[in-house]
Amino acid sequence: MALQVNWVEKTERGSGLFAIESISLLYNAITTILILILYTQLDHPTLMLYERLGIASLTIALIILYLAVPCRLTAFLRIATQLGLLAYWYPDTYEFNRLFPNMDHLFAQAEQLLFGCQPAVEFSQHFSSLWISEAFHMGYFFYYPMIFIVVMYYFLRRFEQFEKVSFLFAASFFIYYIVYILIPVAGPQFYFPAIGMDQVLANHFPAIGDYFYANNSLLPGPGNEQGFFYQLVEASQQVGERPTAAFPSSHVGISTIAMHLAWQGSKKLTFLLLPFYLLLCGATVYIQAHYLIDALAGFGSAIFVLWLSSYLYQKRATFSIVNLMPVVQSNHIRKVFSYLLIIISVKK
Repeated sequence: MALQVNWVEKTERGSGLFAIESISLLYNAITTILILILYTQLDHPTLMLYERLGIASLTIALIILYLAVPCRLTAFLRIATQLGLLAYWYPDTYEFNRLFPNMDHLFAQAEQLLFGCQPAVEFSQHFSSLWISEAFHMGYFFYYPMIFIVVMYYFLRRFEQFEKVSFLFAASFFIYYIVYILIPVAGPQFYFPAIGMDQVLANHFPAIGDYFYANNSLLPGPGNEQGFFYQLVEASQQVGERPTAAFPSSHVGISTIAMHLAWQGSKKLTFLLLPFYLLLCGATVYIQAHYLIDALAGFGSAIFVLWLSSYLYQKRATFSIVNLMPVVQSNHIRKVFSYLLIIISVKK
């Protein structure tokens, strides 16, 4: 039976922020403060501030649209926009963590100590056939479609939980993004070419300091270059990948959370997604996007990240912008924004 959605059905959500908008604006504010602190060290801080202002303005515009036409369509637009903006926030972590000394050498050394080899190298070398390469690249490419499918399932089948599920995804991403800002690990696909494969094969993993501050190019990864999904993954990485966000693997962490949310909604959906999930987890190491310890940490961290995101959802009123208005109106905050305007004017 075909599923029909009444997009213009009126929703009684009130005039406040959606939870996902609150957490997005909070992350926006946190990173804005970071920009102000690191202003003289960042590559293009003024542009970053304008981009954040634009995101906040877009959020407000969609709220106004919803208040004018409160229905499923406008509610969906508000939430889908915040989820879509996660694609902006991901490479944005690189702008911060490239200021700090790279830590890949420590992770590569730990990998060698724990496993006696570099699994990211051995995996793709021992399983290099077209079919295996395509299977893993298909799994890796399925990352965002998996999230989209779970979110849309709740929108279409369990609309009353749609806002919560969307929040859990967004909050989980933001938690990982904060970790990535603080822990500058690029992953084998960036680190190994930077030091040279002769060094990797000799089990020598030197520190490279701030090498990635000015070097963010990505060489073609392992796998069969004739494959359709190989080319899709390579194309998407050339556009959106940066030497950041390796530890822990959010691909493994977020997809594990997606599987948990799918299980809560539909066992059938979970089993349909399971093969893609398993391939995705393996692909993080196969295509050298992550060290094996990144993938293991991603799986382990998913439990804590989901718990923390659920806790934040329960306490969402605490960080509601409405409740923060007295703070925003304080003299200290006014001074911060005055300073912001001054430095932007000077930069011009």
